[in-house]
Amino acid sequence: MELIQKICVYCGSGPGKNPAYAAAAEALGKDMAERGIGLVYGGGSLGLMGIVARSVLKHGGHVTGVIPQFLKDREQMLRDVQDAIVTADMHERKMLMFQKADAFVALPGGIGTLEETVEMTTWAQLDQHTKPIVLANIENFWDPFITLIEHMREEAFIRAGLEVAIDIAQTPDDIVPKVLQRAELVAAAS
Repeated sequence: MELIQKICVYCGSGPGKNPAYAAAAEALGKDMAERGIGLVYGGGSLGLMGIVARSVLKHGGHVTGVIPQFLKDREQMLRDVQDAIVTADMHERKMLMFQKADAFVALPGGIGTLEETVEMTTWAQLDQHTKPIVLANIENFWDPFITLIEHMREEAFIRAGLEVAIDIAQTPDDIVPKVLQRAELVAAAS
């Protein structure tokens, strides 16, 4: 059995200003599908969410969309996916996404993307999981966040024993390999 069967991708429900973000979402979806890795994502059809999901589908991959009822219309739920799950609220959505995924990738996005990424990182920091977390730092999008984490470390708010295990991919082609590399390291340490 492969270590990584499904990756949860957090990303914007908008495309962002830089066309490189959409290109990265398209490339990530293609790479995942070609490797037989399924997508778990927020269920929307707009922005980077829709791009990554459609790319996985276009290349023969499996997509699980998880969307809360109140966002079903606002984010225009993508109905072409193999598994469309409508939840009661955001808490149920995030827990299902966590349970269904073997790893997490953060493409560029807004506050929701940041919040979901930080939550998974916090859970890892508190030993609630050892699933890989990769920031897709496309065109240096995540640099301010990476700087903030370094600042927290320097100010002793991230102390020894409470390290933050986030891997950083600078290009779309590096994303899945970073996930797989971290999964192998975790498996070897177990």
